Amino acid sequence: MIPRSGIDRTKEHIMGIDDIVDKGKELFEQNKDAIDGALHSEQAETISDNVLDGVAGFANKVTGGKFEEQIDGVRDTIDKSVGTE
Repeated sequence: MIPRSGIDRTKEHIMGIDDIVDKGKELFEQNKDAIDGALHSEQAETISDNVLDGVAGFANKVTGGKFEEQIDGVRDTIDKSVGTE
């Protein structure tokens, strides 16, 4: 029986969440080559460059450029993980 709160806290309900997580893990494993390919594509490179440039620019503006070298270093490190360059 579901309590008045409408939240079902039974073991069966919790197991449903575990099943969803397991299915997500299974789908990831089945498609990890495609996911890896997408992360290292030209499109991902363009998008990541735009996002990282925007975030780095904002961070530099907020800090008055005092940490520009560190911010740019973090930006470059992250950029190496996504895209083709």
